[in-house]
Amino acid sequence: MYSLASRPRRRLALGLAALLTILLVAGCSDSGGDAPVWQPGAGGGGTGAPVATAGPQATGPATSEEGGAISLSATGDIIMGNAPSRLPAAGGKGFFTAVTEALKADLVMGNLEEPLTVDTGTGKCGANSTRCYQFRAPPEYAAHLRDAGFDVLNQANNHGYDYGPKGYQNTQKALEKYDLEHTGAPDQITVVDVKGVKVAVAGFSSYVWSNSLVDIDKAKTVVAKAATMADVVVVQVHMGGEGVAQTRVKPGTEMFLGENRGDPIKFSHAMIDAGADLIVGHGPHVLRGMEFYKGRLIAYSLGNFAGGGNSLNNDGRLGWGGVLKVSLKPDGAWAGGSFTSTYMNDAGKPTMDRDDRGLGLVTELSRSDFPTSGARLDGQGKISSPTGG
Repeated sequence: MYSLASRPRRRLALGLAALLTILLVAGCSDSGGDAPVWQPGAGGGGTGAPVATAGPQATGPATSEEGGAISLSATGDIIMGNAPSRLPAAGGKGFFTAVTEALKADLVMGNLEEPLTVDTGTGKCGANSTRCYQFRAPPEYAAHLRDAGFDVLNQANNHGYDYGPKGYQNTQKALEKYDLEHTGAPDQITVVDVKGVKVAVAGFSSYVWSNSLVDIDKAKTVVAKAATMADVVVVQVHMGGEGVAQTRVKPGTEMFLGENRGDPIKFSHAMIDAGADLIVGHGPHVLRGMEFYKGRLIAYSLGNFAGGGNSLNNDGRLGWGGVLKVSLKPDGAWAGGSFTSTYMNDAGKPTMDRDDRGLGLVTELSRSDFPTSGARLDGQGKISSPTGG
């Protein structure tokens, strides 16, 4: 699915101009009991760097054939289990069955919040850590992602290096074995062909194993380059503080456990200025509002999608997630969208939420946090821009 073909000539010129301008200017959620929470590893400091250790009904695809629009769907955090002892029943078979129909789109993306690897003997948690958690699922679990319909998985998050560089590389190999694309490594731009439309996906976080969320000028160069390589540019970004109280989006830098988790508004706007057509956020472990900026949608957080083996707390809002679907024209312009509510059941599997709790929360937050620019969502989850587009 990789491709290096460029945008149409008129967009290529714009992308190169943006890149030149930038170069000149530049010179896990709180949880209770024994449920895992993300903490910096002992010895890993604020970076979470690895250290040696011992031993409702889906609303349907937001497709629009007018102008050759393509549909894209995306989810928040995905953990299928935590080897060796906290894995789902039946080897994870049917893990995504309840939500497979909701995911369907021309391009399906997810944030993979764990390595798919054997135990590499290197992890971010010290041997005596009590509030540090590292996740991994067996490499063959990549098949469950394929069977669910996923096409591209983001590795730019705080768990990407839970088992060190070897675990990261093993994850890439596991995904590739099942014909799945990955993105998120430094300077990595993943380009896929979607019904003749080239879509570039790049992942960002505040960690050294990914494109930088904090260095906005450098991030803009990545997006500007992506804009010269594809017709549509999607940014996957792990940003913001974590926990049940982190649903609101406000201007300014967000910190968590001493880490700089970026300035979500500043970053997202800058990426659209550089050429991005869609921003898909995750990281806070709760849903956040959505807004339109220059006609492009920003989903600040899609919450928790899956926490197999009870790896993520599903209490209250921590258990709510959803599937974002958008239709974009070949030039990246908005052509429609929807949000379908999901929740993590008692086993941590993603399940359709017929009570639409997530939709209600996203609708409320979009209006309250972005009174003039917030996305408008109706009772069926249809997304519209505040200007009626």
